[in-house]
Amino acid sequence: MSTPSIAVLGAGANGASIGADLFDAGLDPVLIEQWPAHVEAIRRDGLRVEMPSGTRQVRPRTLHLCEVATLRAPFDLVLLVTKAYDARWAAALIEPYLAPDGAIAAVQNGMTTQTVADIVGADRCVGTVIEISSTMIDPGVVHRHVDPERSWFAVDATARRGDEVADVLSYAGEVARVDDISSAKWMKLVSNASVLVPTAALGLPMVDAIEVPGMRALMLEAGREALRVAGEHQVLPIFGLTRESLAASGDVVETMLDMLYTRFTVPGATTTVLQDWRKGRHSEVDDINGAVVAAGRRLGIPTPINEAIVEVGHAIERGELEPALAALPRMQRG
Repeated sequence: MSTPSIAVLGAGANGASIGADLFDAGLDPVLIEQWPAHVEAIRRDGLRVEMPSGTRQVRPRTLHLCEVATLRAPFDLVLLVTKAYDARWAAALIEPYLAPDGAIAAVQNGMTTQTVADIVGADRCVGTVIEISSTMIDPGVVHRHVDPERSWFAVDATARRGDEVADVLSYAGEVARVDDISSAKWMKLVSNASVLVPTAALGLPMVDAIEVPGMRALMLEAGREALRVAGEHQVLPIFGLTRESLAASGDVVETMLDMLYTRFTVPGATTTVLQDWRKGRHSEVDDINGAVVAAGRRLGIPTPINEAIVEVGHAIERGELEPALAALPRMQRG
């Protein structure tokens, strides 16, 4: 089989990390990014990815969003690594440059698989779960907190090009092939609801935030609410957990939280939400905790902690609050 032509649409910290892994594997991905300074820095100096195992310097092909219109050859695979709230327009942007038998892998937080499928068709969409810890402050430089060996993905094994997407992502981390990607993505949302916005609201790295008195209990309850409103989604193992370990667990949310902190979380690492707020950007609060609240309302199940977390997130984004310890009691009021 010939090497597929690949684009990474959304070359921020995680997208650039994945792109560097694929470049080193000889797959020649094209990185497409909306931050002009980042694109120019890669073109000028290359992409530097700093990891625990060492620094990688690569020079992948890179395009500005506006340069997508100059493409002539279609892509076989597009890894969509944008924010969840950018999924619809990003899929629409790249759809004309996707091969008729190609596919977009929605490598994102949130429940974005159907959003992408609505644009390109269900047979050209591959649902995916991502767990990578990385940060990017300066253009052209990514701080990846965990090596590929400690990164994790889940890919829809039932999708037409699911196996191919899984093979490609295996260069960037461990890959689980699953038959129920919607449930796997909801399980990741349970984890994200526990961690991403709550720890960001304190303005602290994840390792420091969970040690604040009362914080772990709040995080667990946010995740438990998300699990209670899972609806038709099944409890599936993620992060390398097994069905047996979940079956033996007295608290699935606590087991996942402990696995996340044991395997993927390192001192100093902050969530993508806090990184967005520090850059003055909108976060994925509505796609994560907001999705839990929306599901609870559909099912008639209260989700007071997630509602409080959403309210705090919105207040921070309106400029009414700063991420700080004072946010904790406001989130606890749920």
